[in-house]
Amino acid sequence: MTLRRSVFFLLAIAALLAASGCTWFRRELPRPGRTVLDSDVVEIPARRLGNFLIVEGKWDKRGPYRFLIDTGASVTLVTPELASRYPSQHLIPPATPLVRVKSAEGETALLTATTLRRLQIGGARFDDVQALIYDCASLSAHLGVKIDGILGFPLFRETILTLDYPNSRVVIQPRRAEPLLPGTTIAFNNDRRTPIIPLRLGNESFIALLDSGSDASLSLNPIGMDPAYATPPRAGATIATINGDRAQQIGRLDGALEIGGFRVEKPVVDLTEDLSSLGGGILQHFAVSFDQENGTVTFHRESTDPIPPEPRRSSGLSFTKTPAYWRVAAVVPGSPADAAGVQAGDLVTRIDGELVSAWDLQRYEELVGTADSIQFTFLNGTREEARLIEVFDLVP
Repeated sequence: MTLRRSVFFLLAIAALLAASGCTWFRRELPRPGRTVLDSDVVEIPARRLGNFLIVEGKWDKRGPYRFLIDTGASVTLVTPELASRYPSQHLIPPATPLVRVKSAEGETALLTATTLRRLQIGGARFDDVQALIYDCASLSAHLGVKIDGILGFPLFRETILTLDYPNSRVVIQPRRAEPLLPGTTIAFNNDRRTPIIPLRLGNESFIALLDSGSDASLSLNPIGMDPAYATPPRAGATIATINGDRAQQIGRLDGALEIGGFRVEKPVVDLTEDLSSLGGGILQHFAVSFDQENGTVTFHRESTDPIPPEPRRSSGLSFTKTPAYWRVAAVVPGSPADAAGVQAGDLVTRIDGELVSAWDLQRYEELVGTADSIQFTFLNGTREEARLIEVFDLVP
C-alpha cells in the first residue's frame, strides 16, 4: 500500500463524533479559553508530511512540541506528557471524567478529559485549553516524527484560521479581520460552527466535512447518490483505527467535483459509511481560511484552471510502524506484492537498503510516487531477505 491512505481514528474524530451520538460533545463543543495573538497576522511555518500540516510550538525551556492541525476534530488531543506538564490550576474538569468516543468500526474508547494551562504556536497563545489525553505514539511512528498533540477545530474559534498548503504555512488572525487571501467563500451548512459545506458532483449535491486531519482526497458516502466511475472501486489499503482495521474501497469518479467556483476533475474517491469528507489530498491545492464566527470558509488558489487527475500509486502494502521495523498489516489483493508472496505479519527492516527508521512519511510517499519498484528487506527469523516489489497504479 501507499501509507498515505491510512486514516487514523483520532484524525477523523469530529466526523465520527458527529455521526455517533456522543452526547458529551453534541451538547456543547469544547471552547478554548482566552486567545492572545501578538500581531494582527500571525504567520507560522508548517511542515508538510503527506497531506498533513505540522506546526511547532515552544513557549518555555521545554519543547519544541509538534502538533497536527485537524479541522475535522471537534476536540484537541494531547499526549499524557504534555497534559501532566501544563495542567490548568483553576479549570481542571471535575474528577477528570472519562469521555467515550467511537471509532470508525463502532467500537468505543475512553479518553481522559483535561485542561491545559497554556498552548502556544508561534505568536498565537491559547490559555485554559480543554483537551482529551491520547498517546500519539502510533501517529508519531506513522509520520516519522514525534507528535505531541492534535489541534482540533474549536481551538481556533476566536480566530480566522488559514491553512496555506501551497506555501506550507498556517496564518492566524483576529476573528473580525478579513481573510488574508481572497477567494471563493462558502457558508457552513449548519449553525454549530462545524466546517461542513455543500459540494457538487456532476448534477448531484452533497455535504462534506472539511477534514485537514485526513490525508484522503474525497471520502464519499454514496447513499442516496448515483456516482459514475471512470475506475470502479476496488480493494485498496487497510485503513487503521484504534480499535481495528477496515478494508478500503477506492476508485476514480467519472466527473468533476465542484468546490464553489473550483473544479477537481475525476477525483480519487474512498467509499465510506460515515459522513463524506474532503481531506488533505484535495485541500493541498488551496489556501483555506476558516471563519467560525461567521460560519464560512474561503478557498484561494492562484490558478482557476481545473485540477487534473493524477494516478494513485501503491506498493501494495499496508504497514503498522515502529522505529525498528514495519509490520505488514495487509496486502492489496492482485497487487505485485501479493504475487510476490508477501503476507500480513511479515516484518520489513529496510527500504532500498536503508533502515526503516530513516523513512518518514514524506520521503516514503515520494519514493512510491516516483519509483518503478522498491526493494523491501524482510526479516526471516534472524536473517534478512531482500525482495524487489513493483510499484503499480492502484487507481490509474
